[in-house]
Amino acid sequence: MSTTFASVPVSCTENALQPEIFLFSLIFFKSRLSVRSGSAEERMSALEVIFLVTAVLSVCKGQRYNICNVEPKDVHIEVGSSVKIMCQSSCVSGKILWTLNNKPVSELLSTRINSTHTELSLKNVTDSSATLECHSSRTHQVLGGTTIKTFSRPNNVSCVLHYKNQESVGVPELFTCRWDHLTSPSKKINYTVLMGTSSKTPSLTEICISRVTNCTYKDISLSGHLSLFDNHIVIVRARTAAWKADSDPFEFDPEHIIKVNPPMVKVTPSSDHLEVTWRRPCSDAYMCFCQVKYYKASLPNDETPKMVSTTNRSISIKEVASCVIYNISVRCAQELGLWSDWSPDKTIQTKLNKRHVRLHLWRKVAAERQNGKRKVHLMWTGIPSMCEEPFSYTIKQTSYTKHSIMGNYTHTSCGSSTCDIEVDQRAHRFYLTVSSNEGLLAEKSVYVPNVEESLPQINDIQALTHEGITKVSWTAPVQPVSGYVIDWTHNGDQYDWKKSTFANATLFDLLNRTQYNITVTPLLNDRTGRSTQALQICSSLGVPENVAIRDVQTYDTSAFVEWDTKPQHTCSAVVTFTVFYELHEGSLLNITVDGKSHNIILKDLKPETQYSVFVEAKGHDGTTMSKKSFFTTKKNDPRLIKVLSVCGSILCLLVLFLGLCCAIQWRKFKEKPVPNPGLSSVAKWLSQNHQKKLWLFQPFTHHSETICDQVHTEEIQSENTLSITPNRYANKASDHTDDYCNPSATLTSNASDDNAFDSTETQLLSSPGESISSLSTESSSMNPYRSQSSVETSMPRTKKQSQVDSVRPHAKTSPKSVYVSLNMLEQGNVR
Repeated sequence: MSTTFASVPVSCTENALQPEIFLFSLIFFKSRLSVRSGSAEERMSALEVIFLVTAVLSVCKGQRYNICNVEPKDVHIEVGSSVKIMCQSSCVSGKILWTLNNKPVSELLSTRINSTHTELSLKNVTDSSATLECHSSRTHQVLGGTTIKTFSRPNNVSCVLHYKNQESVGVPELFTCRWDHLTSPSKKINYTVLMGTSSKTPSLTEICISRVTNCTYKDISLSGHLSLFDNHIVIVRARTAAWKADSDPFEFDPEHIIKVNPPMVKVTPSSDHLEVTWRRPCSDAYMCFCQVKYYKASLPNDETPKMVSTTNRSISIKEVASCVIYNISVRCAQELGLWSDWSPDKTIQTKLNKRHVRLHLWRKVAAERQNGKRKVHLMWTGIPSMCEEPFSYTIKQTSYTKHSIMGNYTHTSCGSSTCDIEVDQRAHRFYLTVSSNEGLLAEKSVYVPNVEESLPQINDIQALTHEGITKVSWTAPVQPVSGYVIDWTHNGDQYDWKKSTFANATLFDLLNRTQYNITVTPLLNDRTGRSTQALQICSSLGVPENVAIRDVQTYDTSAFVEWDTKPQHTCSAVVTFTVFYELHEGSLLNITVDGKSHNIILKDLKPETQYSVFVEAKGHDGTTMSKKSFFTTKKNDPRLIKVLSVCGSILCLLVLFLGLCCAIQWRKFKEKPVPNPGLSSVAKWLSQNHQKKLWLFQPFTHHSETICDQVHTEEIQSENTLSITPNRYANKASDHTDDYCNPSATLTSNASDDNAFDSTETQLLSSPGESISSLSTESSSMNPYRSQSSVETSMPRTKKQSQVDSVRPHAKTSPKSVYVSLNMLEQGNVR
C-alpha cells in the first residue's frame, strides 16, 4: 500500500519554521517507521518524509536570520526627550519608509546603517502615546512597529515645617511636601519622598510614600532626619510598572520653611475707627511680622482688600466707612519663615462717623384742601439705614411772614427717613435735627412758601428717556435763582431728589419700564419757589410680553391678518411689527410695518394652498413672537360671489318693483273714474221696456249714493248764452227728471210720458238741422263710454237758484242741464 504526501510550500523568509516544529515532525515520522505491522512500502515512504523534513530544516537554518522587525518594543521616554528606533529589513530588499501615527516621517530623520538595518531618530517627543511603523518602499508592506509612550517627572516640589495644634510654638512637628505631576488620573503611580543633607554625595532616606501629590511626615523633629542647622534636599520619585522618574532636588534651610499658626484676632468698633488685636504666634527667639487685611463684606469682588503690615500685636484702622460691615483677617511669619495661613475672617460693623454725615432735607407739599390745610411730606438722607445704633430725629416747625416770625417753635418726633406734617396757608420753615448717644450729629432746614406768595417758577419743562437714561430740561424763570431741586417718584411714597445749578438734569438708575412723576423747584437764597411737574414719563419702553394673531381672513390670492398685543407693563411700545409667512415647506417671507399697525394684507398667494404665519414685535429692549397660525387660501375669491349675489338680489327687487308698479297702474286704469262730461257727446238711448227702465233707476246696492246723486247741474256761464236745445225737449226732459228724483212720485203715473219721450228723442236726434251730431250705432258700440250732450233750458239760472234747488231737490223749477252717469246704464246691462 503506497502513501501520497501533498506538496506543502515552506517559507523561510518571513515566517521561518521553528526547530521545535521540525523536531516534532521527525519524532512523528520516526514512530511511523517503528510500526512493526507496516509493509516495506510504508516504511520506505516514511524514510522519504524524514529526508524531506531534514532537507527543509537545513535550508531554514541557513536563512533563520532573514527576518523583518522593529526594536525596541513599547518604549517609555520622558516628555521632550529623544529616542532611536531600529528597523531590521532582512526579509525584503530596497529602501524602507517610516510612519508615525499613520503619517509619513521625513526621510532626513532616517539613517541606513547597512543593507538590512535602518535607524530612525526622533527628537522632542511630546505625544503621550504614538505608534511607529516600518514599511517596504516597494510593496508598502508593514515590516514591524513599536509604541512610544511618554511620561513626566514630578516638579515644583515644596516642603514646609508646621505644627499639629493651633496653639503650638517652638520646633514644628510636621513635615509636608507637595509637588505637581502631569499624568493621566487613571494611571497608578507610587510616589516616594527622599530626603538627605545637602552635599556632593547626599545620602537619601525614604521618609514618605504616597499615591497622591503630597505627603506628610509626622514627628520630623524626633526622627533625627532633620537638623535645624543644616541645609537639606528632597527628591520625589514617581514609579510605575513601566518607568521611573525623579524630580529635581529641592534644597531648603529649615528656618526658611517654618510656617507658624494663624493668629487669633479680636476686633473692636469705635465711632471713627476699628481696633484690631491678636496673639503673637511666633517663637520669642524670632522677630514676628504680621499683615492685616480688611475689606467691605458687601463688595468682596469689586474692592481690592487693603493690607497693613506691622510688627506689633495690634493696629487701628481709621479709613473705614460709617455703618458698613467689614471682614478682617491677620497672618504672621517669623523673621525668615513662611507666611501663616490667614486667620478666619472677623465680621464687624462700623459705627457712624460724625465727619461722614451729609444730611440732605427736602419736602413735597400737597394741594390745599377745602379746610385750608396742606400736607407736607418731609424726607431726608445722609444717615445710613444699616446703622444699628439708636438715633433721634426731631422736626422743629415755625410759621412766619417775610419779615417776622408769627408763631413759636413746635417739636415733632419722626421716623428714620420721612415725616408727614399738616400746615395752614402761611409760610413755614422746618428744622431737622439728628442726634445719637454721643450728641448732636447734624441739623438742616427747608422752606414751605405761602399759598398766595409770589415766587419764581420754571416754564416749558420736558422729560425724555433714551436707553434707560432720563433727561429733564426746562426754561429758567425771569427772577434770579441759586439752583434747582429735581425730585421724582414712581409710587408717590418713595422719592429721590438731586440738586442742579443748570436748567437741565440727567436721572440715572430708574426702575425699568416704570412711570415716573418728575418735579422741578427753583431755589432762592433761603427760600424755595413754586414747583412745576412734568408730564408722566416712562423710564424705559419695552416690547409687549404677548403678541397673538386674532383673525385671518383668507381669499384666493390674498389674506387679511390681524393681531393684538397684551402688555403686562404700562410702559410698553412696539417700534415695528414683522409678519413672517411661508408656504408649507417653502421659503420664509416677511413684511414689516410700523408699531401702530395691527393688521396687514398678504398678497400674491397661491390659491388652495396652506400657509403658516406668525408676528414678531420689535421694541427698544428686545423682540416678542406670536405662536404660529395656519391658514389655507380659497379656490375662488369669496368677495366676487358676494358681489354677484348682492347685484342679483338688487336686480330681482327692481324687477318685482317694476311689476308691482305695472299692476298698480293697470288696476288704476281698470278702475278709472268717470271722465269729464263736458268732453262727451249726445248719443241715442235704445228703447227698452218699462220693466227695464224701472230697474235701471233702482238704487245701487254697492254704492251709497242714488241715481239722483249722480245727476249734476251745470251753471250757466252767461245769461246771454242761448240754448242749443229746443224748449220742448228741454221742458220734457226736465219734467221727467224731476219725476224720477221725486221719491213720492210713482212710476205708473209717468207711463203715458214714456212714449212721448221716446218719440221726441227720436225726432230730435234724427233732425238734420241740429248743431250737435249724433254718434252712429257702430261707434257707440266700440266706445266704452256712451256719448252725452248737455240739455240746456231756454232760460238761464242764477247761482242762487242753484243753491235753492240743492236744498229742495223735489220742487218744480225752471229747466236745467242734466248729465247722466254711464254707470247707471252698465249696471242695468244696457248697451
